[in-house]
Amino acid sequence: MFSDRAILYVKGGDGGQGVVSFRKEKYVPRGGPDGGDGGHGGHVIIEAVEGLTNLAHLTHQRHWKAQRGGHGSGKTKHGASAPPLIIPVPPGTIVKDRDRNLVLRDLKRVGDWVVVARGGRGGRGNHYFKSATNRAPRIRELGKPGEERWLILELQVIADVGLLGLPNAGKSTLLSRVSRARPEIADYPFTTKYPNLGLVRLDHERAFVMADIPGLIEGAHAGHGLGHEFLRHVERTKLLVHLVEAAPLDGTDPVANYHLIRDEVARYSARLAERPELVVLTKLDAAPSDVLERFRAALGPDREVFGVSSVTGQGLPPLLNRIVERLNEVAADQDEPTAETEAALPVRFDPARIADLPPYDGPSQPPLNTMEPASLDQEEPIVPESPASPHADLATEPTAAGDPAR
Repeated sequence: MFSDRAILYVKGGDGGQGVVSFRKEKYVPRGGPDGGDGGHGGHVIIEAVEGLTNLAHLTHQRHWKAQRGGHGSGKTKHGASAPPLIIPVPPGTIVKDRDRNLVLRDLKRVGDWVVVARGGRGGRGNHYFKSATNRAPRIRELGKPGEERWLILELQVIADVGLLGLPNAGKSTLLSRVSRARPEIADYPFTTKYPNLGLVRLDHERAFVMADIPGLIEGAHAGHGLGHEFLRHVERTKLLVHLVEAAPLDGTDPVANYHLIRDEVARYSARLAERPELVVLTKLDAAPSDVLERFRAALGPDREVFGVSSVTGQGLPPLLNRIVERLNEVAADQDEPTAETEAALPVRFDPARIADLPPYDGPSQPPLNTMEPASLDQEEPIVPESPASPHADLATEPTAAGDPAR
């Protein structure tokens, strides 16, 4: 099963509750408040890991919730903060906020990570509220709820070379011939239903990753065939290899077929249409001998055209050598990373850094049930009168009559 898109609901763990407690020790009268704070809830983290190729493992579980923080206890003992919940994804996954339509992070490399839902802050115990005028506070804070959101995960495979073409243009056959990939190959259209990756190794020093995507047909931009569903998998590629069948069985013109696919790519993304390209005329073993020259003359000198036969191996070495040369040219044209760009790159995942992440304190505007600062110095404990009270998140602990606070 292959899946390149997933919709998830994530929620950080709720903060633990603070407690109302008083020091109870022999020979220590009126020991004072010693209620501990609650622990912070766990964060939800998405991390790019090695060994995954798609998002199929996320299709059967849509809801991901981190653990809540531990509750505080007496003797000023703080509750334990919950560990983070880590969701593994393959490199090349784009994490988006569904409701805000924002890209949170593009996880391009193994080890890239992003916090998608922070855990709630733990509530404070009654020891925090003691003052000169309120020496026996009987109030505490409940933990803050964890952050929650809906996410859209989209996978764009990481490859150096992307294969384009009509169905049955020979993309899967070429990939199987130059790499150890074994895509499904048959004599009917749309045999390839999901992207396939293969490592092409010319020698010990020259190698690249090639991606084969399902074929495009006329009207793909309008949803015909498989539509533009898989074109995003070649957006990261440095070089496009456009395969055109030399002698189509349906009698269509190879030149017209080439321009048809070019038009569909341009309709999808003008930036992708400007990507460096090599044109390859396939299945020369079943075509007239002069078809390659006529095809080159029709496209003009601006297009670099190769002729191959994946069955006999004709033309494959010159094509692979030229692909490596073009990849080196593209790499040389790209700017080298500077200190500023390196500093802006995502930091590799380090569990020790999780403790430095601030917990979630709720929305920027305090809700009505948040404790007001003026209530901290009140002499008497605050008792919420109704659920709509401005102190609804403060829990009170009544003391039995005649039982002095110790």
